[in-house]
Amino acid sequence: MPSFDIVSEIDMSEVRNAVDNANRELTTRFDFRNVPASIEFKDESVVLVAEGEFQLQQLQDMVRNACSKRNLDTSAMDSQDVVRSGKTHKRTIIFKQGIDQPTAKKIVKLIKDNKLKVQTSIQGEQLRVNGKKRDDLQGAIALLKSEDVGQPLQFNNFRD
Repeated sequence: MPSFDIVSEIDMSEVRNAVDNANRELTTRFDFRNVPASIEFKDESVVLVAEGEFQLQQLQDMVRNACSKRNLDTSAMDSQDVVRSGKTHKRTIIFKQGIDQPTAKKIVKLIKDNKLKVQTSIQGEQLRVNGKKRDDLQGAIALLKSEDVGQPLQFNNFRD
């Protein structure tokens, strides 16, 4: 019985490279000269530090552009609230890994509502899709690629 897995993974080495590229851009930007601003990669998240919220937004845009240049899906970026401490503003960006329970249920409901002849089961942070025909599975992949579920999806472990 043909099957495949739906996963959501981000290559953290590519994220680290994107942060390095954003740091290089930060050193060359004229509007950040003599301004204490930084972009750091810590524990699978990115920490942005600047003097004002506008500069913080500029740093976030630099990281987003660097990620898109390295072919990382920026919909996996989850920006936390701004933390103010004296003059500095700090924001943490977390990259979503795995498919959480509400998103998994949303994907299962989407497949069932379109009356595809496949069975979907949630297995931890991934989903397994089984079907009798390869064409049904390819239809499910096409459906999920066309829909926006809020995070990037990859389809792997395709077995015939």
